[in-house]
Amino acid sequence: MPNPLRPDGRRPDELRPAEIITGFQKHAEGSALIKCGDTWVLCAASVEERVPPFLEGRGKGWVTAEYGMLPRATHTRSPRQGGGRSQEIQRLIGRALRGAVNTTALGPRTIAIDCDVLQADGGTRTASITGAWVALALAIAGLKKRGLVAPTARVLGEPLAAVSVGIVDGDPRLDLPYAEDSQAEVDMNVVMAEAGKIIEIQGTAEGAPFSRKDLDLLLDLATRGIQKLCHLQRQALEKAGAALPLECGS
Repeated sequence: MPNPLRPDGRRPDELRPAEIITGFQKHAEGSALIKCGDTWVLCAASVEERVPPFLEGRGKGWVTAEYGMLPRATHTRSPRQGGGRSQEIQRLIGRALRGAVNTTALGPRTIAIDCDVLQADGGTRTASITGAWVALALAIAGLKKRGLVAPTARVLGEPLAAVSVGIVDGDPRLDLPYAEDSQAEVDMNVVMAEAGKIIEIQGTAEGAPFSRKDLDLLLDLATRGIQKLCHLQRQALEKAGAALPLECGS
């Protein structure tokens, strides 16, 4: 029978202690430091009054992302420049965020989100997406406050977040730290909107194939975890004085 407690004392269906601190960077149009256990990611949103060449003259905006890890985010120093893994993750972050934005209502401007991992203990890409959405929401709220976007414009969709799930020692678990992720039989990252609609799933059987029943169990775990993370996002925005409008759900 699976052990109900994990190495850090959590239940299989329990998130790591999480916190979102808004306004962490003074000069960014929106910023948030997200802490998920010992994984800390600084997310900063910058507004640029231009769009990529392929969008010029179309009246639409763009959302993009960059991702990187500080050299001592892990136990050993790694080079500062990003590699293929960083590029794959930043494309994932950008895709997720663009799914939450009405680019026509945003207008012909770009919001660039920089996600810098200060400390890594598994789940850096999922923490980046969750924190980046808050930074994005703050940047859009700032555009409305400055009159650059109409106050009633429906720019932002419902909250979205991401979390890791996996099977470790035959046990489905939520929000894996590195110690569990590195030995998981199944490793999966799920990006989902607050209401439960799936944006992206990245899942791999590290050993033997897993069943459809296991997949459903993992998605159920992810859904509950993401709903809690979305609640945390809303609390962070309310504390920052940028509570979400009705367009983003109740």
